[in-house]
Amino acid sequence: MFDGLGLLATGIAHFLTPISLFNIVWATLLGIVIGALPGLTATMGVALLVTLTYKMAPDQAILCLMCIYSGAIYGGSRTAILLAIPGTPASAATTLDGHPLALQGKAGMAMGLATTSSALGTVIGIFALALIAPLLAEAALKFGTYEFFWLALFGVIISGQLTAMDDPLKGYIAGILGLLVAMVGMETLHAHQRFTFGISSLGGGVDLIPAMVGAFGFAEILGVMKRSAQARIVSSSDRVVPRLKDVLKYWKTTLRSGLIGTFVGIVPGVGEDVGAWASYAAAKRSSKEAHMFGRGSQEGLIAAETGNSAVVPGAMIPTLTLALPGSAAAAVLIAAMFIHGIRPGPLLMTETPEVLYQIVAILLFSTLAILVFGLTLTKPLLKVLAVPRERLMAVVYVLCVVGSFAITQRMFDVYVMVGFGITGFILREMKYPMAPLVLGIILGDLLDLNLRRGLKLTNGDPSPFFTRPISAVICLIIVFTILMSIPAVSKRVRALFNRGKTDPAAQG
Repeated sequence: MFDGLGLLATGIAHFLTPISLFNIVWATLLGIVIGALPGLTATMGVALLVTLTYKMAPDQAILCLMCIYSGAIYGGSRTAILLAIPGTPASAATTLDGHPLALQGKAGMAMGLATTSSALGTVIGIFALALIAPLLAEAALKFGTYEFFWLALFGVIISGQLTAMDDPLKGYIAGILGLLVAMVGMETLHAHQRFTFGISSLGGGVDLIPAMVGAFGFAEILGVMKRSAQARIVSSSDRVVPRLKDVLKYWKTTLRSGLIGTFVGIVPGVGEDVGAWASYAAAKRSSKEAHMFGRGSQEGLIAAETGNSAVVPGAMIPTLTLALPGSAAAAVLIAAMFIHGIRPGPLLMTETPEVLYQIVAILLFSTLAILVFGLTLTKPLLKVLAVPRERLMAVVYVLCVVGSFAITQRMFDVYVMVGFGITGFILREMKYPMAPLVLGIILGDLLDLNLRRGLKLTNGDPSPFFTRPISAVICLIIVFTILMSIPAVSKRVRALFNRGKTDPAAQG
């Protein structure tokens, strides 16, 4: 524990330099602007900025990207409250109570509560990151080939389940499409090219950054072109800095939402929007003022903002210790880490333990910056919303092209970006989630390599995949998750559970 505190103090001191503080300020402010502009998501912002950090020192590059990530998740609450248009999907739940408060003339108070709630949610997640990540990294050292195969599959399945709760099959299909894309190119054991169809540029596979920029950036441009509309800006003239009693009044909701958001972040590939909705639902179930939810409830607003912000540090727990992204934006961060020579995974705490505590320090600094900017620059930032989205998308398109081309200087990557953008737009129109698709591309190599390596170690015998204790447990969880996504099975299980609770003979 004392070693951890020492590393944390070292991490904080490491970023107490003029260049680091300057990067924290501009990156967090840029993240807030990106989050506040409808159509620009945290994932898109991080993906577009990865290429701009290519020449930076590794620690400064990760510093900028993390600040943009956390700032964008918070920034989405601005438009959610004022315009009833969530700047990012993570702020959709904020709209339910934030905008009604704005219509009641309490927009300033709503934005102040959203700011403090976001800061508190991030702090709760930071504590979990500092405490859980070292323990999880130590446990991950016991994982072998067979366990990592099931872990990769679990990440895709659970992401598909939770990001498409109305129709999990669409989530599974999106995840499988991502896994299929990951199979393209030269496989690692025998250097044999697969699914290249004679196209030499596909020999190295599909690069993650162009695929993600297309799926999240170019697809959104096409979406904006389809639904071109400019929202009305609501003015705010009331108090922005909340009173202490307003912040502490719902401390139980804040703590519960922070823990829920952190747990959702730990689940691979789920993301901040699920954290916000899960926290909002839990707060509504346990609230004495449930009838106010959706009509301007301060408690509902606090729950949503605390939950989505707690996901950010929570998502870094599997990202750093297992190299499994906890969210779509964390997936881009994994790619950025590899680009800058940082190797997330079970050996991180052995080889470079200072990286974990530097991430903790970055989150602390970005949270402080969000608190300052959120409470002091609310009204000036509103002027950014006056930029027509049609003009903004032209700039985003240029960044998409430049970002895709910059890493390897290949026009083929631009074509990949456009292809994934068109595919992502079509899938979105059919209500398919993007997170499982991206997660499938990331985890495809891990799943494929460990499946074939495991079979090679046993001369084709698959039994260790099912008989090793950890593998068996993860396999059973995957099977249970899939079965519970089938309506008939889920309904039957719930009926049996309810019967057991109400049957006196069963209770006896």
